[in-house]
Amino acid sequence: MNPDLQKRSPSFPVSEKIHLLGVEIGGTKLQIAAGTSSGQILERLRFQIDREAGAEGIRLQLASALPGLAARWNAAAIGVGYGGPVDWTTGRIARSYHIEGWSAFPLGEWLTECSGLPVFVENDANTAALGEALYGAGKGANPVLWMNAGSGVGGGLVVNGQIYHGAPPGEVELGHLRLTREGAITEDFASGWSADRKVREAILKEPLGAMAQVLQGERAPGGEARAILPALAAGDPTAERILNEIASALAYALSHAVHLLHPEVVVFGGGLALIGEPIRERIAAALPQWLMDTFRPGPEIRLAELMEDAVLCGSLAVAAGRLRASLTQP
Repeated sequence: MNPDLQKRSPSFPVSEKIHLLGVEIGGTKLQIAAGTSSGQILERLRFQIDREAGAEGIRLQLASALPGLAARWNAAAIGVGYGGPVDWTTGRIARSYHIEGWSAFPLGEWLTECSGLPVFVENDANTAALGEALYGAGKGANPVLWMNAGSGVGGGLVVNGQIYHGAPPGEVELGHLRLTREGAITEDFASGWSADRKVREAILKEPLGAMAQVLQGERAPGGEARAILPALAAGDPTAERILNEIASALAYALSHAVHLLHPEVVVFGGGLALIGEPIRERIAAALPQWLMDTFRPGPEIRLAELMEDAVLCGSLAVAAGRLRASLTQP
């Protein structure tokens, strides 16, 4: 532990009796929750995203659901975790990578117009990092680095109970670290979609293999990575090789972050974290080889605890903390 960093839980003078809204806008799902300043979720609404409808379709869902939820809970503010780079100081989306129609959109301003409430927008990896640091697997550690591997690879850093921000719209973009001089990034090796590709390629070479048996009869592409864990349990060497490749890439990317940021704990979440202990232990075992000897064995690697609640819990904390700051500003 770094003794120069104060371990503490943030104290929000925003009362537990005050209710807040948290919003998660991702590439495949939209979640809206009412909750408290301590991250407790009291009511949740979940919607599937129609990619064909683009950002306008998501805005229609938000405009329909938010006013009623805000009224039921007499909400005081809204915190948002958006799946992409944002300018957290203005609430404007910097760019959309998953859904068309978000780039340069003033999301915070628009949500305030819809709800009449103050709105605070963050990158979703930042809100997940804050949620896990305050209420989940990172609780009691400082600093806490969040890394998720799902539809993409993301990261966030929490120091002294607060999200670390670079110059807008820069954040802890672990997924876009260049792992080769040719420009290949972490997501090319260790995202959910790259894991799906590895499994598809393996099945083409081994049509009677363990992973092919797990996915027997399924033809639509996507989600093939879920075959890794059962095939691994069956002793399949190809599943073992694929998992080692993914864990090695994640550990190599993390080594750069460790040299620069020195977290006490790394919390690993996202779809690939559902593989559980087999992927966590491989990341932890691979990481030290790429660290300066003084920093070995490196930070503890922990699996996320909040799972799909991480962004919502963090968004509630963002709403509480920034509402507090806005009320105490001279």
